[in-house]
Amino acid sequence: MSDLFSANGMDQLEDRPLADRMRPRVLEDVVGQGHLLGEDGILSRMLRSGSLGSLIFWGPPGTGKTTVARLLADATDLEFEQISAIFSGVADLKKCFERAKGRRISSKRTLLFVDEIHRFNRAQLDSFLPVMEDGTITLVGATTENPSFELNAALLSRSHVLTFQSLNEDALIDLLKRAEEEMGRELPLDEDARLSLVRMADGDGRSALTLAEDVWRTAGEDEVFDTERLAEVVQRRAPIYDKTKDGHYNLISALHKSIRGSDPDAALYWMCRMLEGGEDPLYIIRRLTVMASEDIGMADPNALVQVNAARHAYQLVGSPEGEYALAQAAVYLATAPKSNASYLAYKAARMDAREHGSLVPPKHILNAPTTMMKKMGYGASYRYDHDEPDAFSGQDYFPEKMGRQKYYEPNARGFERDIQKRLSYWDRLRKERGNQ
Repeated sequence: MSDLFSANGMDQLEDRPLADRMRPRVLEDVVGQGHLLGEDGILSRMLRSGSLGSLIFWGPPGTGKTTVARLLADATDLEFEQISAIFSGVADLKKCFERAKGRRISSKRTLLFVDEIHRFNRAQLDSFLPVMEDGTITLVGATTENPSFELNAALLSRSHVLTFQSLNEDALIDLLKRAEEEMGRELPLDEDARLSLVRMADGDGRSALTLAEDVWRTAGEDEVFDTERLAEVVQRRAPIYDKTKDGHYNLISALHKSIRGSDPDAALYWMCRMLEGGEDPLYIIRRLTVMASEDIGMADPNALVQVNAARHAYQLVGSPEGEYALAQAAVYLATAPKSNASYLAYKAARMDAREHGSLVPPKHILNAPTTMMKKMGYGASYRYDHDEPDAFSGQDYFPEKMGRQKYYEPNARGFERDIQKRLSYWDRLRKERGNQ
């Protein structure tokens, strides 16, 4: 196996980016993945057993997926081979499999690392199955997307999915300390700027090291950056957010649950996270419209009016001022009384409409524009509600073969609960967390 740090002929440490120079040489040096590599971690257990099955590494960028795959090959004496699904096709896969078969003849097994494995189509993913089953390769695939959505069931059934976590603040601070040891000097940042750099990295170890390297490159002699100067030099790294993939659905789910749970502060936070990530404000408005009907409904019919007003205001004003209307709508929905009665009624009625087929309405509520239809009983005995006491006749409007059904039952339990009590609860919870 080629040396871990000699890719592309770059043998001199000083010629390579800091993130590459600091790539861990042993699994014990990998930070932030203790749940996998700690004493009781699943990978540690596999290594102790001497058996390594095919794996799918799922996690955000810069969390060590490629590095861990390389080090696993070292630890298990497997030949490491790496391809990227972005640049590889069926022909490339066939060559990889042939090389692996050749090694197997000489009693050398192969760990095939496939970066961005979710980029392969179904046919390409299926091509892995025979060589996985007969032991020609041990597959380690890396993906930033949810494997249950992006990979086929056959491949998943033959692999163990392991989740890599974003590096927390402590892990990133530890990484920066190691970088200072590598560089032989401290980062020229004050304490606040150092924490700001950690937040800019957004859980990405590679990004943290790249940002640190930029600081060392640009700082003058004896110059120490504060937070403002740091932002000017390295810019701000946008939060990880893919508007069409897993992060998108995670954040809209968080927004929806926060509004349903009557937490206006959390609702504003998650909405702003989406906006900061570049989400289309009109998409957020569409989802707020759904929430107004699904979770509030008849408990406060004005909720739907408020969201529609926010849509009109945003289309009239645009960003950024139009986003104030989104914030107002989100707070209104979060603080409104909640009822899913109309939503549940719709679901039940829709199910009956699907299951009972094309039942005809009762004849007494059908119009009879012709003499023949009157003779057939159309409109017979119909009572005009406006002529009845209290404008209510109490007639049966369901199909005769179906019988009377009950769908709508008001359940707005939030009416009797003052929203101030809920807001006080969030204040109390916030103080309790602050005291921990």
